Amino acid sequence: MTEKKKINILIDGRNFTVVGSDNEDYVRTLAVYVDKKIKDLSSKNDRLCQTMSATLAALNIADELHKIKSKLEELEDQSKDPMEKYGSAIDELRDAKSTIESLEKQCQMYKDDLLKSKMDTEYITKEAIEYEQALELKEKELADSQKMIKTLQDKVFNNQIELIETKKELGEVIRRLDNEKNIFAKEEV
Repeated sequence: MTEKKKINILIDGRNFTVVGSDNEDYVRTLAVYVDKKIKDLSSKNDRLCQTMSATLAALNIADELHKIKSKLEELEDQSKDPMEKYGSAIDELRDAKSTIESLEKQCQMYKDDLLKSKMDTEYITKEAIEYEQALELKEKELADSQKMIKTLQDKVFNNQIELIETKKELGEVIRRLDNEKNIFAKEEV
């Protein structure tokens, strides 16, 4: 149970004792506000007595209260719609989270696939480099073999020329021998 206390306040030059459980600073702030309202009215019209000033101040304060209540009700009405949509917004948020998690899983799968593809590409590139090196070696061997074939063809050609010349010389020797043989045969006859 809240303890009640007595608070002495001054409004329009009169002392009042207020009994209640409200905060003392709060009660004093209200008293200062009411006092200011009464003094504002009294200063604007010096024909108002103390009771009339207090009554008009009460009317002005009641007017402020009524306008503030209306504004509060209006704001409460405006806040109902978003509060009613709050439930569906939570559902949408839950769905969005689920979608994000799903997309993150897909993203991770794509990253894994990309990494595997990168590793495969590196392996294939390495193999291609090895094949290029092997091809260069084979091309060098082929060039050496073609050079050797050319050298051998030249040798064969030179040997054929030599053979032809040797055949010519041999033919000449045979022809000379035949001539000498014919000469000896004629002498014997």
